[in-house]
Amino acid sequence: MTMDNIYEYGLDKNTANFAQLTPLSFLERSAGVYPNKTSIIHGDTAYTWSETYRRCCLLASALIKMGIGPGDTVSFMGANTPENFEAHFAVPMTGAVLNALNIRLDAKSIAFILNHAEAKVLFTDREFSPTIKTALELVENKPLVIDIDDPYFEGGELLGLRTYEDLLKHGDEGFRCFQIDDEWQAISLNYTSGTTGDPKGVVYHHRGAYLNAVSNVLCWSMSNHPVYLWTLPMFHCNGWCFPWTLAAVAGASVCLRHVRDDAIFNAIKQHRVSHFCGAPVVLNTMLNAADELKQGIEHEISAMTAGAAPPATVIAGMESMGFGVTHVYGLTETYGPCVVCAPKEEWQCISIEERSEMLARQGVRAPLQDEVIVADPVTLEPVPKDGKTMGEILMRGNLTMKGYLKNPTTTEASFSGGWFHSGDLAVWHEDGYVQIKDRSKDIIISGGENVSSLEVEEALYKHPQIMEAAVVARPDAHWGETVCAFVTPTSDGTHLKSDEVIGWCREHIARYKVPRTVVFRDLPKTSTGKIQKFVLREEAAKL
Repeated sequence: MTMDNIYEYGLDKNTANFAQLTPLSFLERSAGVYPNKTSIIHGDTAYTWSETYRRCCLLASALIKMGIGPGDTVSFMGANTPENFEAHFAVPMTGAVLNALNIRLDAKSIAFILNHAEAKVLFTDREFSPTIKTALELVENKPLVIDIDDPYFEGGELLGLRTYEDLLKHGDEGFRCFQIDDEWQAISLNYTSGTTGDPKGVVYHHRGAYLNAVSNVLCWSMSNHPVYLWTLPMFHCNGWCFPWTLAAVAGASVCLRHVRDDAIFNAIKQHRVSHFCGAPVVLNTMLNAADELKQGIEHEISAMTAGAAPPATVIAGMESMGFGVTHVYGLTETYGPCVVCAPKEEWQCISIEERSEMLARQGVRAPLQDEVIVADPVTLEPVPKDGKTMGEILMRGNLTMKGYLKNPTTTEASFSGGWFHSGDLAVWHEDGYVQIKDRSKDIIISGGENVSSLEVEEALYKHPQIMEAAVVARPDAHWGETVCAFVTPTSDGTHLKSDEVIGWCREHIARYKVPRTVVFRDLPKTSTGKIQKFVLREEAAKL
């Protein structure tokens, strides 16, 4: 007998040496190894990992009794509470797909998602009953409604026939989490922000969720039993996969229904929070909080930020308060973070201002992301690592979505050439770190020169009396486009004038990049906290 490859003979996969990857295994392990460790804290309520596992199994078995299984969608309109956390395990246990709804969406958008996802069951918190009540009137095939009756929230109304806790009573105490048959199986469905047109449904698989959960641990050098504050919404890329991450390291989740500066600092001090995530606006909120709130923190805290490029001044400000900041980058289509600005030891030898500039870059591929390049989006040729030549960020690997639900054409286009096309324009530095310069649609062309809106925004953020800034193109008969800046001043910057802002920019950036127009106002944001630049473009066009 001849064999071409001796390692292919009698070495087949079997149940003893191979298992499909799923983050459900993290829950089962933490419950078994650390049964008495705290899993969730919500007000005066606390659960252990054994209790959380039991509650997830009860919920899963109750859903199965209702006929929920593979191919079904279970939607969840919930705040950052234990029920939302549990759903990240219980729904996939049934073989169904979790659709965590954005609580900031309007009724029409919610109705579109429920219809598009063909939701069979909808869990909804009393806080969001007005929106859900209206949305359900627009839904063609109405899902079964289950209420989350949170004792720590007053108001709203119950819309369903039973509550979450009532449903758990119908679960099977003998049910245990099962091993999935295929790691490519869908685990969750997340919709893009939908700032233009209808949102797209992004489908995640068990393998990707598992690997990104582990990647989060490695990116953050997390040890066992961290205390994590839920400042990041669980609906946003499944909380960047952190429900599954926390199960992997048997961490404690501190729930936070409303993200306010007093609630954040009080939770940090009361529970000795070690980690939290959030967009730069969350960090900005903390920086501008009253001094008395910031007092009394005597332990190390790690913050992870993404969603928009954080100004270097924000990173420097957090570091000066004693918070370590990890900057990550990703999209809904990449399970959240897939690129990390991994700090280097030599950066500790430079000034905090220089270090914050380095940390404001998007960085390098996350530990379990296969490839990230900056390249010409048509030829796919990588751009030089000169920190100047712009290209599009392309990525591929296990931390990329299955595709867009019921949208094969857009899925195929987004994977053109075997890469996922992010739509973000960036440069590639000599050290291999990626730095976003703009969204492809946000670049400003003034007098034939390309102006990065992010570069101008970075200069604006350095002004001590500017809290938020957004830069867009304003149509101009002579220049084609000019730079228009929308600015939100700090509390002590209410008397700031446009000529002062323009003068500041002239000192920090090239003259052709300096805003010709400055508008003072609160910035409009999407439901995920991103600035709605399309609204500002419309406003700029009318000036």
